[in-house]
Amino acid sequence: MAAAQDGILEELRRLRARVPQLTGALAADVDGLVLAQDTPGVDPETVAALTGATRALAAQLADETGQGDLRELLVRGVYGYVATYAAGAGAVVTLLAQDRVNVGRLHLEGRRAGARIGELVDFAATDPTGPTGPTEQSERTEHTETTTKAPAKPAPARARAARTSRAKPTDTRATATAPTVARTTTES
Repeated sequence: MAAAQDGILEELRRLRARVPQLTGALAADVDGLVLAQDTPGVDPETVAALTGATRALAAQLADETGQGDLRELLVRGVYGYVATYAAGAGAVVTLLAQDRVNVGRLHLEGRRAGARIGELVDFAATDPTGPTGPTEQSERTEHTETTTKAPAKPAPARARAARTSRAKPTDTRATATAPTVARTTTES
């Protein structure tokens, strides 16, 4: 996992270089333990633990409302943003950004970084010949199997409104009707 941590840290640093308004970036596992971090001035363990708890609640909310698996979470404060993105099956990326950040760019880069970091984490977790060794891998597999939950509920079907014709309504009045003339009289 040490090689994966180096790759994750490098990805976080590249991400901060691409989005200058980022004030911090960290990757954590879904339990809230830091995998790698670049968060000057912020306690990474606290942020990772809060991210893990918030992610769990947001995932439950998404599941209960039929929205599927959690992909991202955005919190806006007075001074900036905290954005969390899914990174594979077992990790998340949390970004801290200034209030003036372009949120679209934040999402674009955060999603890309989450995908790359997810690949690193998932590969490290499934490679039995990697630095963790086969014994730790089998223990991790057992833990993963016992914590796997039922699949998410399917999204509720949305009823579609029937389309109505946009043709102009036909005039039901007779075409041969004489125009009505109104007279006004004034007395002097």
